[in-house]
Amino acid sequence: MTELYDLVIHGGTVATASEVFKADIGIRGGRIVALATDLPRQGEEIDATGKLVLPGGVDAHCHFDQPTSDGSRMADDFSTGPLSAAFGGTTTVIPFACQMKGQSLREAVRDYHERANGKSVIDYAFHLIVTDPTEQVLGQELPALIRDGYTSFKIYTTYDDLKLNDRQILEVLALARREGALTMVHAENSDVIAWLTDALERAGNTGPRYHATARPAIAEREATHRAISFAEVVDAPVLVVHVSGGEAQQQIAAARQRGLRVFAETCPQYLFLTAADLDLDGFEGAKHICSPPPRDTASQESVWRGLQDGTFQVFSSDHAPFRYDDPQGKKVAGEKASFAHVPNGIPGVETRLPLLFSEGVLKGRISLRRFVELTSTNPARLYGLMPRKGTIAVGADADITIWDPGRQVTITNAMLHHNVDYTPYEGHQVTGWPEIVLSRGEVVIRGGECVGEAGRGAFLECGTPDTLQ
Repeated sequence: MTELYDLVIHGGTVATASEVFKADIGIRGGRIVALATDLPRQGEEIDATGKLVLPGGVDAHCHFDQPTSDGSRMADDFSTGPLSAAFGGTTTVIPFACQMKGQSLREAVRDYHERANGKSVIDYAFHLIVTDPTEQVLGQELPALIRDGYTSFKIYTTYDDLKLNDRQILEVLALARREGALTMVHAENSDVIAWLTDALERAGNTGPRYHATARPAIAEREATHRAISFAEVVDAPVLVVHVSGGEAQQQIAAARQRGLRVFAETCPQYLFLTAADLDLDGFEGAKHICSPPPRDTASQESVWRGLQDGTFQVFSSDHAPFRYDDPQGKKVAGEKASFAHVPNGIPGVETRLPLLFSEGVLKGRISLRRFVELTSTNPARLYGLMPRKGTIAVGADADITIWDPGRQVTITNAMLHHNVDYTPYEGHQVTGWPEIVLSRGEVVIRGGECVGEAGRGAFLECGTPDTLQ
């Protein structure tokens, strides 16, 4: 008799963004083909009794092997980055193909595919980073790339080698509206940051702690307001990434109350770190330099409220991996360098889900359904990967994470699988950890071991973002 299923997951508690229920899952050809009680014991079996069965995480904001302009080099490529993600329960990642100023956007995408080909253990898509919106880029390259499945792109209001001026932002937003794409915005006021940085450096205040001083919440608030205003002028959706606290949140919440298509993302560093983590002995605070910087405990509580009340639609890692003890990492300009010359970013692709599950779900701050929505369903929907990714449903890819909700883990860098020499969450205790991870019906992680083959991950063309349908 022909087997109905290649694999059946028995006895688990299934959670989606809309419901939690007991069911078996039948998988065939890499997809979910049945959800029912007491499915026949045919093919391979996984006993998930006492476990949670969740959609694999979709990390929609992470950086792997991205070219830089300051001599630094990211520690994770498409081998180690997605592997680390998989160990943390994530089955789809969306890093960035970054256009350098003066470079063809199409060439940036071609280069990024070369960096990714044959390496990832899980599936991946690309966002674009638009830094040089020339007439050629806006008139030909970007519209063609959107039609080819690159339907989201990030723009910056800060960093000299990345930022766009106001006119350019409007032009990009107008194109996104016309072509059916979603614009992501890194929102900080560049001139405020530059002015404060100059003043701090003149006063000799150059240690890592002053990174937070130079990038105050008001700089994020102003740029968030400006991005929303421009999106309103153009009538285009916009997603503000890595929001750090209440001031920017207020701008986003007010816009959403007025019916604007404004969406927001936050990250673990804004729940678990503060500016005090930049004020460590010597140069150690450089480990926690990211932008916007972590703020204070009041900001942390504001972010938690935003996760609860719907201000945030997405919870991503913003994994930006630079080794600390490395002349191409955090110390690219030396240990005596000003904070302004320390590569921005911290690792977190593997710890994203366990941190939010432990501190959010198990401590009653958010429901299990909300956890799934923030970490899997919403990013898949916003970035045009639904219904293939982001849920457990008949017809969806069998991207599934089986969680042990009672497993207690003390996070150490030694247990993680990224290529970074530290974790900002060293010593943090969590409860709940992924036990088995499936990508398109194949077990890739089991019992703390990788059993999936490098390079099996597929590139995903993204469809029209759900915000526009």
